[in-house]
Amino acid sequence: MSTSMKTAAIVGAVAATFAAHATTASAQDQVKCFGVSLAGENDCAAGPGTTCAGTSKVDYQGNAWTLVDAGTCEEMELPAMADGSARMGSLEALDRDLPS
Repeated sequence: MSTSMKTAAIVGAVAATFAAHATTASAQDQVKCFGVSLAGENDCAAGPGTTCAGTSKVDYQGNAWTLVDAGTCEEMELPAMADGSARMGSLEALDRDLPS
């Protein structure tokens, strides 16, 4: 193996390490936020009757989650519920807005 090929291999390995580190760091800055997804736009596992991403049945389904920046989940401005009460995101699954 030539010196330039060895150098390229080392540079590639270092770049891959940095890429993996950047992905891990950004994943740590996000949290699962329940009750903020629109129908069909959730990230994985939207509770019973659903399997994975994009399977939520109703807007703001309480047991469907989406990854959001840490610290923003419970501060999101969402439309009020039908009875006029405030609708907020949660770091835990909610019992509201579940499909019938």
